[in-house]
Formats: sequence, structure tokens, C-alpha cells
Amino acid sequence: MKKIGFLSFGHWTPAPYSEVRTASDALLQSIELAVAAEELGLDGAYFRVHHFARQLGSPFPLLAAVGARTKKIEIGTAVIDLRYENPMYMVEDAGAADIIAGGRLQLGISRGSPEQVIDGWQYFGYVPREGETAADMVQGQHPVADAIALRVAGGTARRRRLCNRRRRLCNRRGRLCKRRRRWSARRPVRPTADATGNRARAGVA
Repeated sequence: MKKIGFLSFGHWTPAPYSEVRTASDALLQSIELAVAAEELGLDGAYFRVHHFARQLGSPFPLLAAVGARTKKIEIGTAVIDLRYENPMYMVEDAGAADIIAGGRLQLGISRGSPEQVIDGWQYFGYVPREGETAADMVQGQHPVADAIALRVAGGTARRRRLCNRRRRLCNRRGRLCKRRRRWSARRPVRPTADATGNRARAGVA
């Protein structure tokens, strides 16, 4: 065995015998569990994601909190059902959590499994329009298709276009920054008044 960690579903129930009676209990105890696991020398702290159940359902705020409280332990999910996710939004949330954790985030994702609610992903806004099928929605005939197409086969061309757009945006931003610097260099430095009323040159310590 090379590494060992834990996987938590975060079950909670308001039953009198339970020590995890609320969602708050589940989230806060999950953070403390990860902290204790790191202190014991475990290598990983992973959390399951289940919607429509008394379990953990919002992984990234939890992972960010765990990342802020720990230093070494690897943190992640096992797994996120992509049918419920906007991939672009998910990547932003995951990126923020990873930054807070210092690069320790490991995502586990899946195409989905039987859930507590039939077609539960529809309640998250991924609903085909009248006369369309779910396949039509995914393949580009629906307003959310730009995001959803990234997670299915056939999304390569759309992903390439998004990457090209991002590259053009970065290039444009670089040109704007250069023009801004040149413009600033030509501007005269205006004197400003400090807290004591004395005149000081802006930008000079």
C-alpha cells in the first residue's frame, strides 16, 4: 500500500441517536475530519457528491474550507456527476478551491449513476426545449450547449473554438496593457496632497 485516505458521503439525519443531525454538522465535521486525518498522517481526504439527499452536495465550498485548514493532505471528490454541472462554472470553482489549497485538489468526475430523483439534472436547468431530445441539447441546439458540449464526445471542435477565443482574448489584453503602459509613461506625474496637506508626487514613496 502506497497511500491511504478516506471517502465521506457526509450523511446526516435529524434522528435523536445521530451525532450528525444537520447539514451544518455534516459540513463542519467534514472539515474537522480532514484536519484530523492530516494530523494522523493520512494522504487523502475525499468527498462524495449527492444531490436530493441528506448528504454532501456542494463540494467546492467544502474543499476550499478544507484546503484553508490543512497544509499537506490531498483533497478531492469521488465523484462529481457531470450531468448536474456547467463545466465552465465547475472549472472556475475548482480552480479557486485548488488555489486556496495550494495545488492539492484532485477532481474525481463521472458521467453519472442512478440518483434519488429521476432525471434530477433537469432541475438544475439542463432541460431540452419542446420537440428536442437531450441529445439535441448536448449537441449544440440549446443555449447551454456551449458548456455542456465540453463534457461529451464530439465536443472537441467546440472546445478548440473556446480555446481560440481565450487565446485571442489574452493577446488582446496583452496589447491593451502595452498601450496602457505607453500612455501612462507619457502622462505627467500630478502632485497630490498627503494626509498632512503636504504636496507629494503621485506614485513616489
